[in-house]
Amino acid sequence: MPTIYSTYEAKAKFGEIIRKVRQGQRVLISYRGEQVAEVRPLSKGPSGVREALKDLEERGIISGQSKRVRELRRIARKPGALKRFLESRE
Repeated sequence: MPTIYSTYEAKAKFGEIIRKVRQGQRVLISYRGEQVAEVRPLSKGPSGVREALKDLEERGIISGQSKRVRELRRIARKPGALKRFLESRE
């Protein structure tokens, strides 16, 4: 069960709140009786892109690549097509 502090108490007891969070506890901050913030320990997230993608796949947020991507083929078969296109834009 998280501890609840008012904004006034939270300002006065910030050090105490940080100690509780470092111990793994959650702390809620309320303003006029309504909970407005949560202070909690940071979760140990993935350290690299590969780990992040693997984590997202395991959680079902993204799906893996279903098929191999083939190489891109050239669309313009005439040499200098890009140059001619850019010149026509000027």
